[in-house]
Amino acid sequence: MRQTTFLKPADVTRTWYVVDGAGMTMGRLATEVAAVLRGKNKPTFTPNVDCGDFVIVINADQIVMTGNKMNDKKYYSHSMYPGGLRTRTAKEMKAKYTVEWVEKAIHGMLPHTRLGDVQRRHLFVYKGSTHPHAAQQPVEMKIKG
Repeated sequence: MRQTTFLKPADVTRTWYVVDGAGMTMGRLATEVAAVLRGKNKPTFTPNVDCGDFVIVINADQIVMTGNKMNDKKYYSHSMYPGGLRTRTAKEMKAKYTVEWVEKAIHGMLPHTRLGDVQRRHLFVYKGSTHPHAAQQPVEMKIKG
């Protein structure tokens, strides 16, 4: 008889991955990174335990969107004051707020719970090709597309 094993938080082993975003499509990159942050790429995945890995995304300024999404896609935020709605296009987000642009795409694919808040902290996004996490010896992660 088979028995389902559940991972305990003390038994989690974490790996650091680095993803090069140069020429990657935003959606394909975001789905793969979100799965690794959750730990869904591991056979020991447990939904209620933070069993995901750390992910570093470099060259975020070279990530692309297909079609006309750069002009058509809009990002909304509200200050909670009357008339406080702020609208930005994807083109403007990429030009001025590159790191937040990538983080917003990945964060939207994680759970919107306390567990998701912990998993969000395992993502590091950088505009250029350098990052300060060399001491963690990150492994390069290949993503199709």
